[in-house]
Amino acid sequence: QVQLVESGGGLVLTGGSLRLSCAASGGTFSRYTMGWFRQPPGKEREFVACINRSGAGTYYADSVKGRFTISRDNAKNTVYLQMNSLKSEDTAIYYCAADSSAYYASTYYPKEKFKYNYWGQGTQVTVSS
Repeated sequence: QVQLVESGGGLVLTGGSLRLSCAASGGTFSRYTMGWFRQPPGKEREFVACINRSGAGTYYADSVKGRFTISRDNAKNTVYLQMNSLKSEDTAIYYCAADSSAYYASTYYPKEKFKYNYWGQGTQVTVSS
C-alpha cells in the first residue's frame, strides 16, 4: 500500500512562490508516474502536471506552463511542485498522485484522474492580493 503525504502549502501573495513536496512510502517510488492535481473552491479536481518515472520527462496543464515546475528525487521518494508567479486562480487544494500501472513509456503522461490509483490527502494553497 502506497502512502503519499503532501506538505508546503500555505498563504502567499500574488506573484509569490511556494514549493510543494510529496513524500511516498510503502512502495517502489521509482516505478510510479507521479502527478499533481488541484481542486479550486467549488470546482472539479483538475490536472496540473506529471512526471515520468526517471524524471526526465514532464507535462503541464496550459494554465501553469512556464510558471510551475514538477521534479522528483527517487533517492528520497519525493516529488516536488515549484510554483512561481502565483495568481489568485491558483488557489486550491493540491494533491499528489501515483500511477503504479505496469504500462510504461518515456512519453507516458497521464492527465486523467482515473489513471492514478494512489492519492495524498491534499495541501491548501491560498493566493491573496
